[in-house]
This record gives sequence, C-alpha cells and structure tokens, in this order.
Amino acid sequence: MRKKILKKPTVPIKVGNDKKVSELIKEMLLTGFQGRKLAEVVEVWSKMLQEKEIVIWLGLAGAMVPAGMKNIVIFLIKKRMIDAIVTTGANIYHDLFEAMGGRHFIGSHLANDVELRRNRIDRIYDIFASEDRLYKLDRWVSDEFCFLLKDDYRYSSREILQILGEVVSEKKGNTESILSTSFNHRIPIFSPALCDSALGFSIMFANRRKDRNIILDSLKDVDESSLITEETKKSGVIYIGGGIPKNFIQQTAVIASYQTGKDTSHDYAIQITTDMPMWGGLSGCTLEEGQSWGKIKNKAEKTTCYTDATIALPIVAQAMSERYRKLSRKVPVFEWMGKKLLLRYEKKEL
Repeated sequence: MRKKILKKPTVPIKVGNDKKVSELIKEMLLTGFQGRKLAEVVEVWSKMLQEKEIVIWLGLAGAMVPAGMKNIVIFLIKKRMIDAIVTTGANIYHDLFEAMGGRHFIGSHLANDVELRRNRIDRIYDIFASEDRLYKLDRWVSDEFCFLLKDDYRYSSREILQILGEVVSEKKGNTESILSTSFNHRIPIFSPALCDSALGFSIMFANRRKDRNIILDSLKDVDESSLITEETKKSGVIYIGGGIPKNFIQQTAVIASYQTGKDTSHDYAIQITTDMPMWGGLSGCTLEEGQSWGKIKNKAEKTTCYTDATIALPIVAQAMSERYRKLSRKVPVFEWMGKKLLLRYEKKEL
C-alpha cells in the first residue's frame, strides 16, 4: 500500500533563460500547493479541447477588463478555447468603454478618495477612470444605442449584447473588444445581472427620459442558456471568480436535467478563485459541493486554483497559446429560433 501511495516524487523546478511558460507549467505539475493547481488548470482545459463535441463555458466575474485582462478573453474567443460567456455587467461596460476610446489608468489603492471625488476620478482598487468620460458613454447608450432596440419586445441580455457587439464592430475607429470579437466569432454573451451595471441603468434612462419601453427579460436568459446545456452532449466550465456568472452556468445543468430527465451535469470544471468555502457563499463553494446538486458530474475532470485571477489568467493563457499554436476542433454554432435552439458543430482550424 505504501508503494502505491508513495509512487510519484516531486521534482524541483529548474530556472533557465530559454524556458517557455508552457514548459514551466508542465514542470509545475510535479510541484505542490497552488503552483500545481495552476498547472492542472492547463491540463483540464486541454482535455476539454480534445473532446469531439463540447460546449466550453467561461464565467467571468468582477471587473477583469479594467485590470487589463481584456485581450486574454479576446484571444480565447479567437482561438475558440471558449464557446459561450456569462459575465458581469461591469466587464461588458468597461469593455465597451475601452472600445469607444475610453482609457483606464494606473493609480494606487492608497490614493485619497475624497480628493479623487473632487476631481471626478473613479477608483477600482489601483485603477483609475475619468467619471466624465464614463458619463459620456452612459449618454451614448441611452441617447443613441437604445434607439436600435425595439419597444415592448422582451430581450434577453444575449440579444442586447449581440446587437451592441455588432454596432461596436461596425463603428470605425473602435479598438478591438470582447463585444465585437464575440459577435464576429458567433459566441453568445450572457449578462444576467446587466441591470447591476452602468450599462443597465443607461438603458433604464432611455425608458425614463425618452419615453421608451425597452424590456430586459431575465427569465429569457435562463431559458436560452439552459437550452445550450440541454442540446450539447458534453460541457465544460471555466470559472474566473464566482458570483452570478458561476451560479448561472451551474444552474444550466440543473435545469437541463429537469427538462430532459438525463444527467446533464458538466463534464469538466475549472475554478480560479480567492474565495473560501466555509462562509457558505457560492463564489467560494467547491466543485465537489456542486456535485451534490448535480451541477458537476461525479467523474468530472476538475480542479480549483486559489489565487488572484490577474495572476493566473496571463500565465494560463500564455501556456495555452504556446501549447496550441494551431488548434483544430469542432466548434458549436448556436442559432436561436424562437423558443428553440439549433446547435450544430463546424470544424475549424484555428
């Protein structure tokens, strides 16, 4: 028994000038603690990409865009290492802000916030943004973009963000964005708490000030997202943080199981988080806890890395980029037809 347990020794990492990140990650599989867990993230993600037909969800919490993570998400979309996104309104709003010429600036978490308020500068930990420039975006959403939306039609957040992605992609001079890249690569974005953001309240202002009746239907989000898990044979989930994006993706497995009578729990799961499970919150709950709900398969390939996403994402993305300079996979294509979803797969060389 001892020989079976003590069969794989750790291997100390060697430092070298010519070592690639992907090579370092591979060596970290033979180390311990969160270093090994970070390497396991790359391994589990790679196994997802080797499946013949799978939908890979990305749950993106917090405000990763102001922190400089936007281009990583764009890379993942272009390489089709993800197939559907659930995110906070903050990420989408700040992505739109940068697409329309706005900038985030390096600041300090030790700044005088009263002084920042006098100068109309908003702070996200150690990142600054001009409040006047943000207000300009708010007015563009309420006064211009919202006139592309119909009154009395019940929109899912996916539909609104698809229209917004199309507008952004066609607007000359805009920088590359998650919105425009997702639109061009036919990747749906859900933001079930869109109202909990400046993008949401700007749409509300169109209703209040312009006498509009734009309807955002949260139940339609639930319906459309669960259809994806119902229709696919296998699914993988990648949670960057927790909160609503994580639970929203988790619950698609439960709803699909109710609807189909089959085990539709997710086959692969990755979680990168700084939250702990002992407080009972969804952001910190383990993937094993999700198994008790039928959200994650009993035999799922899964791993959790406890670290700041702004540390993990650049390392993981670079390792994946080096490992998959060329990627061939069958990517899912989603076509919503009324209350039904047509899901098919197309072979792509990426």
